[in-house]
Amino acid sequence: MPLSLNSEALTKLPDGVEGPAYDRAALTPGILHIGVGNFHRAHQAWYLHRLFNTGKGHDWALIGAGIKHFDQAMRDRLEPQDWLSTVVQLDPEGLSAEVTGAMVDFLPVDPAAIVARLEDPAIRIVSLTVTEGGYFLNAAGGFQGDHPDIRADAANPEAPQTVFGVLIKALKARRDAGAAPFTVLSCDNLPENGHVARQAVLGLARESDPGLADWIEENVAFPCGMVDCITPATTQRERDMVAEKFGIADAAPVICEPFHQWVLEDRFPQGRPALEEVGVEFVDDVVPYELMKLRILNAGHAAIAYVGALLGHHFVHDAMGDAEVRDFLLALIRREAIPTLSPIPGVDYEAYLSKCAERFSNAAVGDTIPRLCLDGSNRQPKFVLPTVRDALAKALPVDGLGLEVALWCRYCAETADPASGITLEDERAKQLQAAALAAKEDPAAFLALSDVFGDLAAAPRFVEAFSASLRRLWQDGVRETVRVYAG
Repeated sequence: MPLSLNSEALTKLPDGVEGPAYDRAALTPGILHIGVGNFHRAHQAWYLHRLFNTGKGHDWALIGAGIKHFDQAMRDRLEPQDWLSTVVQLDPEGLSAEVTGAMVDFLPVDPAAIVARLEDPAIRIVSLTVTEGGYFLNAAGGFQGDHPDIRADAANPEAPQTVFGVLIKALKARRDAGAAPFTVLSCDNLPENGHVARQAVLGLARESDPGLADWIEENVAFPCGMVDCITPATTQRERDMVAEKFGIADAAPVICEPFHQWVLEDRFPQGRPALEEVGVEFVDDVVPYELMKLRILNAGHAAIAYVGALLGHHFVHDAMGDAEVRDFLLALIRREAIPTLSPIPGVDYEAYLSKCAERFSNAAVGDTIPRLCLDGSNRQPKFVLPTVRDALAKALPVDGLGLEVALWCRYCAETADPASGITLEDERAKQLQAAALAAKEDPAAFLALSDVFGDLAAAPRFVEAFSASLRRLWQDGVRETVRVYAG
């Protein structure tokens, strides 16, 4: 019978499963994290757990929080476990498991409860994983101030419903009490994520209280960070594996690859945990590292997502075992992504690409092509289209980038046929499908999605690259088209 995970179980964990080497009862909170998903627990919470195991940083424990309906589901799973999580690292040479205990509480899923906790000056950092789509960005990367949720919070700032409304109300309370503000740390996978978070907070604050917005602009830090660890979704398959292989009954285990990277700008006015002790890199400017990851790893995921799906692959490692998929990935990144990057001292982009390909090929991770295909209308403008704009500005080739976008279009069209068995998981699904079907005759119909493509619909070289690729995909088929490009 698997051991039910909770605080009492820490004294009798199965052989081979490590637990906290620290007294969780002696931890005190210093960080409130909004958006307790798998990635947070495999990454930020895992790094803090490792730091606590060294005997340091015990005043930086985590409090979990959330404002979405799925946050309640996670809270319900973790509460009987006393907020503990089993983290399984999927090393091809042998799986390992440890129970992490950096989180000591998880607030009720209620904006008012979060604001109340954030009034405590002991909370010096508020971190976020609210997904790439949670920052209210328009196609140009600016703040979407006309979004209904933003308009509602601007009209009623005392009863906020968005994460940024919650932060603003809490910052106002800290200012009015004469307390130092917390630092806002985005851990989402976005270019210049700190600047994006700052833009959202200031954009909303200016709608209701310009004076408070000025104070936030002058006093609150929003450091940028680059985060990296492939973390698949947890299903019953993973819960069963943890129970059978490691003897632990965990309602929400975390399954991740054995690669972790976190690069942070060192801007924390109220202090920070000494995470450099456990492998976090602190730098003056994180942008070059972000661009490396976004244009090699994230764009690489996009490159294999839609071609993999159209060729019938379910698992990422199976797609990587398909020569046409792998060759397309490597050719696209080498020819069109890496040339847009500026050098980073001590970093070899070709070696990083090889490491990414190795990680994608890790069968133990069990990452899926459907996961990579999720939410394309939010991911493409963040992971692919900025590279297109940069390549155009530098007079670099965009044929492969045009093909990647054409594969996304072709995939959207495929999902419109119920016989495909593929569901388009995207908030703009119907709009995308209609545009993709129209693009079979008129490629411009897809690029006319202005909230996705913005000014790229009027960029002649990109339009031609996309249009030519889309025609070839319909005429010659997916496999032949990507094979010819990879050449």
